[in-house]
Parts: sequence; C-alpha cells; structure tokens
Amino acid sequence: MNQYLYFLKPTRLGMVTEGPTPEEAEIVSRHYAHLESLTEKGVMILVGRTQNRDESTFGIAIFEAEDDLTARAIMESDPAVREGVMRVELYPYQVALMRK
Repeated sequence: MNQYLYFLKPTRLGMVTEGPTPEEAEIVSRHYAHLESLTEKGVMILVGRTQNRDESTFGIAIFEAEDDLTARAIMESDPAVREGVMRVELYPYQVALMRK
C-alpha cells in the first residue's frame, strides 16, 4: 500500500475565526464521522488539525491507498471536500518515524 497526505484549509476563514454556520457545522460533523469510520477501517493513519484560529490554520489526513486514483477518490469522498467547506491538496507521502 502507498501512503498519501491530504492538506485541508477552510474555504471560508470565518468558519474558524468566528465559528461555523449551522450548515458548515453539520458538514464538519459528517466530515469527522467519515474520517473516524476510515480510521476504524484501517485506511487513515493519522488525522488532525492545528488549533490556531487564523488564516494559517490547516488540517491533515495521512492514509493508505493502492494508487493515486484511489487516493484521490478517498479524499474526494470526504463530506467537507464534496460540499466545498474545505479546499484540499493531495500529496504522495511516506511516514518515516512514528512514536511507539
């Protein structure tokens, strides 16, 4: 299996500086549940976000996929990506060290 990372940034900065709209909150809730499910299935390796609430905030999802096409499909299946709440970039990635 290959490893990938997708980098997420909020489409609307106010979502993190002022708080999400009810629609954004619902989408982010589905985003979290989706990533939690993929983690439980062994697809996601690590998922998280920075805790700052300004324009530099971002999230990452590190995961495994068979190939680039499958990796893109996994990324695009994320509700926050599908609904346009987050913009993303996909990168081939390789975990080099990990705490035991």
